[in-house]
Amino acid sequence: MPQQTADDRQIPPTARPTIGYRYLFALPGARRFTAGNLLARLPIGMFSVSAVVMIAGSRGSYALAGAVTATGLAATAVAGPLLARLVDRHGQARVALPATVVSVLGSLALLLCVRYDAPGWTLFAAYAGTAATPNIGGLSRARWAHLLRGEPGALHTANAFEQAADELCFMLGPVLASFLTGAFFPEAGTLAAAVLLLAGMLLFTAQRATEPPPTPRSQGSSPLRSPGIPPLLVCFAATGAVFGSLEVVTIAYADAQGHRAAAGAVLALQAAGSCAAGLAFGARKPEGVRFSWCLAAMAALMTLPWAAAGLAGSLWALAAALLVAGMATAPTMVTAMTLVQKRTPADRLNEGMSLMVTGLLAGIAAGSAAGGWAAEHLSPASAYAVPVAAATLALGVASLTRTGGVRGTP
Repeated sequence: MPQQTADDRQIPPTARPTIGYRYLFALPGARRFTAGNLLARLPIGMFSVSAVVMIAGSRGSYALAGAVTATGLAATAVAGPLLARLVDRHGQARVALPATVVSVLGSLALLLCVRYDAPGWTLFAAYAGTAATPNIGGLSRARWAHLLRGEPGALHTANAFEQAADELCFMLGPVLASFLTGAFFPEAGTLAAAVLLLAGMLLFTAQRATEPPPTPRSQGSSPLRSPGIPPLLVCFAATGAVFGSLEVVTIAYADAQGHRAAAGAVLALQAAGSCAAGLAFGARKPEGVRFSWCLAAMAALMTLPWAAAGLAGSLWALAAALLVAGMATAPTMVTAMTLVQKRTPADRLNEGMSLMVTGLLAGIAAGSAAGGWAAEHLSPASAYAVPVAAATLALGVASLTRTGGVRGTP
């Protein structure tokens, strides 16, 4: 999922020299903070899958599992921008490491509550603690910007690496979580994710030489006052609902087919399709692509998993459908983020991007809850109507508010 591409707006493409990855990782401290960042970032794709499998397996309710993960995501949506402001004001090590400890304690508390059959409300309280997880990709991008100031070509290459790392972790995280929960014990995924997060953040924050200095809080007006931003925020929330519902429903469907451990691999195909389409979309640099067109393509392609689950009834058919459906995700997000960059004041761009991520997380939370409810009260196959409805809602909002502007124009 695209994040923090402010430099693309400030640096003309013709000014970017071609600099390879070897140059980046020859910089002092770059390899060490990248290793820590990748260790800490991998669990981001593990936590929600592990929680759903762990709770549904113990309590026999995908509705409860979806509601718990939705609570955690909603809390993250609220806490994320506040935590980012603290990092900007006080520095990464002083804020991110204590916040990570709080997040890890929340994960361990959830594990213990599930393990020892604590009351249902304790699951919500424990998982809300994971909202303290820092935006790890954003922390890494800030370090590259600090190290490579005045080197636009190298910074462009670093941002490309960070985006590839995001996609890789979203692909591998669910696979690893499903393997651990299926091969060992239901809590194994959550436990491993918590250990990886803490170890990675310890290594990352220990690299003080590459940490950017704290910066003062911006005094500009809120991005919410910028024309076109409020409807874009609604579109991001609806798109997030597509992602959240798709994850929970796919886990429920794989479980109903007797292959719960394969759910992570099936979800990874959706991320793989998104990654491939994003690379192709970025390489071609198409002109005149409208946001509403991307949303229309996503709404249409999301019908494929619904059809595969309802008609074919095969996990293989569903996997193929998710691979194709995922190809609409990256172009939609890239186009949406481009519109955010164009419509947000230059001195508040990071806040504007953070605001959109908050909307996305809120949508994921709502979609997770709706998908879990539909999977339990209707059927896993019928529940694939939820991501279709969410994508259609995003398309409707964009069309009615004329938000689907041409890519690259305000």
